Amino acid sequence: MKSTFEIGRLLRASTSGFVVGCRVSQLDSPAFGALVCVPLGQDDQVYGLIYDIHIDDDGLVRQLVTADGISADVIADNRVNRNVPIEISVLAVGYRRGEAIAHSLPPRPPLSLDTIYLVDPEELVTFTSAGRFGYFRHILRAADLPIGELLAAHLRQAQAAHAAHGDPDWVNRATQELIVLLRDDYPTLMAVLGSIAEL
Repeated sequence: MKSTFEIGRLLRASTSGFVVGCRVSQLDSPAFGALVCVPLGQDDQVYGLIYDIHIDDDGLVRQLVTADGISADVIADNRVNRNVPIEISVLAVGYRRGEAIAHSLPPRPPLSLDTIYLVDPEELVTFTSAGRFGYFRHILRAADLPIGELLAAHLRQAQAAHAAHGDPDWVNRATQELIVLLRDDYPTLMAVLGSIAEL
């Protein structure tokens, strides 16, 4: 694993996804649609896409939002010194065993308090180039997620990485694969194409 940017630690997991907890100071880099990974030990790791970033409130925040003229120091203290509860939800889309990447659900979920990393552009290219876009089926099967927006955000990030690595046509192949996968689901296809049209 080449990725070294830690974004948080695992709160709970299943084979289809997991939830990561992080501090506000760690929230700058992970973004909606980003590919992340969790080492499973040895050379194995699970890959997933961030599909939700959730910031809970607490008793102090509830009091502060109704106060007049909150100073910048109080806001900074609440964000930096207190443990603001931030949860990042991740959809499992594949795993690596040794050098082999599979776009299948992992053999087991990661464990509580495992460290989650943001993958670097090179690893993003490696994962998205393995196979024939098999990880798309995990995204398309997740009916309760904003599929079109998630695909658009992911494709935008993956396209930038592929273009930087000399493959600017990757997004066209990805779009063609989505059209094939959704050919019998016209409403979803139109929603997905509408979301990725800006690419």
